[in-house]
Amino acid sequence: MAAGVPPDALGRRVSCGTDYGTVRYVGSVSRTAGIWLGVEWDDPQRGKHDGIYEGTQYFKCRHPKGGSFIRPNKANFGVDFLTAVKDRYGLNDKQDVQYGTGNTVVFGTKTVEFVGMDSVAEQQRQVQLNKLVDISVRECAVSHAGQEEEISRTCANMRHINLSKNLISSWETVIAIASQVQNLETLNVSENKMRFPSTSTFLSSAFSNLKVLALNQTEITWTEVLLCAEGWPVLEELYISSNNITVLKRPDNVLQTLKLLDLSDNQLLDGNQLHLIAQLPRLEQLILRNTGISSIYFPDAGFGCKTEMFPSLKRLAINDNKISQWSSINELDKLPSLRALQCNNNPFMDTEKNPETLIQLIIAKISQLEVLNNCEILPAERRGAELDYRKIFGKDWLEAGGHWNPEKNKPSEEFLAAHPRYPALCLKYGAPEEGELKGRQPLTLKNQLLTLTIKCPEKPEQKPVEKKLPESMTIQKVKGLLYRLFKIPGSELKLSYESSKLEGKEVELDNDLKPLQFYSIESGDCVLVRW
Repeated sequence: MAAGVPPDALGRRVSCGTDYGTVRYVGSVSRTAGIWLGVEWDDPQRGKHDGIYEGTQYFKCRHPKGGSFIRPNKANFGVDFLTAVKDRYGLNDKQDVQYGTGNTVVFGTKTVEFVGMDSVAEQQRQVQLNKLVDISVRECAVSHAGQEEEISRTCANMRHINLSKNLISSWETVIAIASQVQNLETLNVSENKMRFPSTSTFLSSAFSNLKVLALNQTEITWTEVLLCAEGWPVLEELYISSNNITVLKRPDNVLQTLKLLDLSDNQLLDGNQLHLIAQLPRLEQLILRNTGISSIYFPDAGFGCKTEMFPSLKRLAINDNKISQWSSINELDKLPSLRALQCNNNPFMDTEKNPETLIQLIIAKISQLEVLNNCEILPAERRGAELDYRKIFGKDWLEAGGHWNPEKNKPSEEFLAAHPRYPALCLKYGAPEEGELKGRQPLTLKNQLLTLTIKCPEKPEQKPVEKKLPESMTIQKVKGLLYRLFKIPGSELKLSYESSKLEGKEVELDNDLKPLQFYSIESGDCVLVRW
């Protein structure tokens, strides 16, 4: 092997300036002198060809212009882990002067030599490294572990390591580093395109305490994840986004402690792939952003029932996908533990032009939801959404066989498939009365007037006033009207309302930006004013 070229150069990761690539060929090239490296670049625009030069194929690339030849002295094959740590944290030999390691001191004309100052400096470096708990050597060209046991002797207290975007070529290198860190809890090796074991191998105890692992953009497959997972006995969070994972398999006896799984930016073949990971017993958060799924279905549960799949799932992210049917949102109500949902940028959201109505529909369809698209759902907001949903689809319910008399109430299968929560809402609030039924159109009418009685319960001298207000009027504008009406000084108004349907309970009107209709206030209700 030529000078400057490691004996294991083939398949190694290298950098050249700001570009990263993998060595696919080491040797001579026709009509040129010396040794060349054939590199397949991560960024195809850096390349010139696909490994064919003047009719001869020296190596292969996935992209037709993803490769080129460079001289070995242009390639950076990286450094060992400890060298990178010392460089990053200013603890290498170049910084020795900070620790007073000059070996001589001049007294007048006499030079005195201090023996052993080098070893003192080394001890000081040793102490500094041993204090490090959270270490980041991102983009520090780490390519190998270094001398055996050197890391464990030097950095005994490390718990969290960021090794992202380095020159690590294989999972064995990661094991070689991690096996020397006794209490490793968090490890990020994202953006290292590396080789993973393809068959079950000797189980290392390197990850016996690992709880968080990031393998984004490493080209790992799901099969390789399951093989490696045999060595992750207590793992709680796994991030594997942007890895071209298309097919999932059932994780038998592995990943059983997992609480968070991020599969974002992997184009899964279909939503039914999710059934294969649905029995992970402790999974609380599943991130499926931009995975190409177009539908969600839990076949083991009927209308209004809970699925046995994903028993612990509390938080689900399905934003930036291709879900076009509301039936998939209906299915999410089957998840027994779901509390938070992110679902922006899906085609089904384009079916409703009014964004507020859209949010109300989602809230009404998923009974236990507490957070939607990172916004908390307040009790009054849920109540308003459910009451409106009950009214909006009341006529459809009647036409489909619904009835106020429970003995005659037999809505069709088609209606229940489209509105599986409707029977539960009728049980919760009562079947909608004919006078309150409304179709879709009134939701978009901005100036439907409400006749409201306005009282000041703490100011008996103020007589109740009856006012007609548009249901689209915001609470902030209502307050402005009341300031003028009651000639109230600049105090903070507190509004609430009572309804004959609420059995004496008050509902606070606590969001100044929301309209009256948001709180499902109806004509005949009483607004209470306090200051």
